[in-house]
Amino acid sequence: MAELVPNPLYTALENALRRVEPLIQEIDQGIEGPYQEFHAGKVWTGPTAKRFDAQLGQYRTRVQTSGRNVLADLRQTLARTPREVTEEEAATLRKRYGLP
Repeated sequence: MAELVPNPLYTALENALRRVEPLIQEIDQGIEGPYQEFHAGKVWTGPTAKRFDAQLGQYRTRVQTSGRNVLADLRQTLARTPREVTEEEAATLRKRYGLP
C-alpha cells in the first residue's frame, strides 16, 4: 500500500481560507459602516439621497452575498478535498497548481 503524505491542495485551500476570510470581513465592515451612517438620516436627505440609498443597498447586498459565496465555495471544496494523498498524487497536484 502506498504511503500517504499531506495533500498540498488541502494545505493551499486552508491557507486561502485563512487569508480570504479576514479580508471579506473587512470589506463587509467597510460597507456596513457607511450604510448604517447613511440610514441614520444625518448624512444626506432628499430625492437624490433616496436614489443613492437604493443603489448603496444593492451594492451592500452584492458585496455581502459575494463574500459569503466565496467563503462557502472554499469551505465546500476544502471539505471535499482529502487531507492526505499518495506521494504521486501530491506531485501531480503540485505540478498542476504550481504548489510548493
